[in-house]
Amino acid sequence: MTQSYLRERLEVHEKTAKTEYVPSIAVMVPCLNEELTIGKVIADFRAALPRARIVICDNASTDNTAAVAENAGAEVIYEELPGKGNAIRRLFSDIDADIYVMVDGDDTYEAGLAPKLVAQLWEHRLDMVCAKRVASANAAYRKGHVFGNRMFSGIVARVFGRRFADILTGYRVFSRRFVKSFPILSEGFEIETELTIHALELNMPVAEIASAYNERPEGSDSKLHTFSDGLKISKLIFKLVKDERPMTFFGALFLLFAAMSIILAIPITLTFIETGLVPRLPTAVLSSACMLLSFLFLACGFILDSVTRGRRERKRISYLSIAGPAAINVRSQTEAAPAREFREYAD
Repeated sequence: MTQSYLRERLEVHEKTAKTEYVPSIAVMVPCLNEELTIGKVIADFRAALPRARIVICDNASTDNTAAVAENAGAEVIYEELPGKGNAIRRLFSDIDADIYVMVDGDDTYEAGLAPKLVAQLWEHRLDMVCAKRVASANAAYRKGHVFGNRMFSGIVARVFGRRFADILTGYRVFSRRFVKSFPILSEGFEIETELTIHALELNMPVAEIASAYNERPEGSDSKLHTFSDGLKISKLIFKLVKDERPMTFFGALFLLFAAMSIILAIPITLTFIETGLVPRLPTAVLSSACMLLSFLFLACGFILDSVTRGRRERKRISYLSIAGPAAINVRSQTEAAPAREFREYAD
């Protein structure tokens, strides 16, 4: 190879290395009867993220949500199965991007914060960034919801780790690796809890940024039902603790039944020491049964803990098989590496 040819190749590589990779961004908005607000949400996120692809999932709306979204310039897909979890599952399945922004269509979240959330995820190579809600008005965040959020966040923090103050926020940014490795099982508003626990379970790099939480515009009604959806979230947390932390779950049952057995056995044992008789045979049988059950629960905990560990390893391998923000950043800069080799020969 001649030196002129090598210099020419070097110039090509240097130009390529200077070209900064721009990640593709998709804004996903699950909607149910949000015709009053969806137009403004689309306009606000279009202004905040001009290059982003905005996709609305119409979750069996009975109003003109889809038509308003199309007129505002957004793509619209449809999901007939009711429930926010079903809508998010459809969005995760059908959309391909480097960065995903998930937000509700009720105009309660701060669209202007989106660039900061995206930059936090991309620059720090994270898999999820959550917007922690800070109510801008007393009516924006109902007291029942505040109490429920604190309670559920506290339970999740105690069992899975304290990395989020608001586990139920609907405003999040994800990496492609998170989205394409997440098997959504929830159907309703418990989806946020499942998203959070998935990140905590796999020890993903995550962050949380405070965001203003606004009051719904007049005429727009919340789809979240405090008691029924709260019960669904409670059931999901209970199920996930059992599935993902079996030693904690069955260990607690072991302690409960062992304690019951000991409490029942104490008076019987004292009576037997004094008289040599066991006058309350049914209580003695119940005490023995409780102790047997306690050790059965303990054995289940040990066995299922090993099974869960294997399942978690497979989930981690699946997660790592997809390129994350760090890999995309590195890939965009690999053209600079051969330039160093060419320079040695060209000079």
